[in-house]
Amino acid sequence: MAGAHFRRQHPLGKYVADFVCLEALLVIEVDGGQHAEGDSDMRRAEWLEALGFEVLRFWNNDVLLNTAGVCETILAALQKRLPAKR
Repeated sequence: MAGAHFRRQHPLGKYVADFVCLEALLVIEVDGGQHAEGDSDMRRAEWLEALGFEVLRFWNNDVLLNTAGVCETILAALQKRLPAKR
């Protein structure tokens, strides 16, 4: 999508986002099994959402086995968050 530039491993406050599109205030996290426990991810998401970010979280397996579905979800979020270019 035009106007969407993602940064990898980008610091946001005391956190580091896996991927972030600053223009759309969209954070994408790709998680392995270590994220199944604890609530630190929830606290981070709440902090980012309070700043206006939308946080999309995907499991590693989803990215590998359902790449098209993950891409569709990201594209839909971008279309919702970025103003239409005319």
